[in-house]
Amino acid sequence: MSLNRSEKEAVISDVTSLAAKAQTLVMAEYRGITVADMTKLRTDARSKGVTLSVLKNTLARRAVAGSAFEIVGDQMTGPLIYGFSEDAVAAAKVVADFAKTNDKLVIRGGAFGGKALDVNGVKQLANIPSKEVLLAQLLGLMQSPISRTARVLAALAEKRGGGEAQAEAPAAEEARDAFADRRAAFGAGARRSQEIAAAMCSHRAADRAIR
Repeated sequence: MSLNRSEKEAVISDVTSLAAKAQTLVMAEYRGITVADMTKLRTDARSKGVTLSVLKNTLARRAVAGSAFEIVGDQMTGPLIYGFSEDAVAAAKVVADFAKTNDKLVIRGGAFGGKALDVNGVKQLANIPSKEVLLAQLLGLMQSPISRTARVLAALAEKRGGGEAQAEAPAAEEARDAFADRRAAFGAGARRSQEIAAAMCSHRAADRAIR
């Protein structure tokens, strides 16, 4: 069903707004995909902050004109679904992960940080951990040495409270070992934390990965 002029202008306005806020655009052909699979893809995308839209290419080109995604205007041909995300990797990850299990969705390309991406570029971007994963890794690094030390100290206190004087020496040695492990883990954790912080800084690691 063709759109009238006002409807076309509304679509262009909506997509222009998406493009202005997004870091990443991914495009994929969806020829032959079932309605059920498309619904599944849209649901997954929505849960991860990705906006998927099936657009007329002429409207898509007009919508991204003057934006960081104008660079891929010449790739906007054929039946395409457009994925925009404010997160640097989310759109690439959603589309690439779905394409692994459904050969009807074929990645065509995309753009990130003002640079055009080919198929391999989209896949490389998809392989970068999300901010949520990076935060979980950072939290794990912070908690692991502390939790072990807390368990050792609790065991030592329990033994002392129970009058097990003969167990104090081994427990004290275990505590010293735990603190030594903590110091070593802190050094390794600090290095890993720096790596994670660098990756989380607007996912600048994504830019390095696709060069």
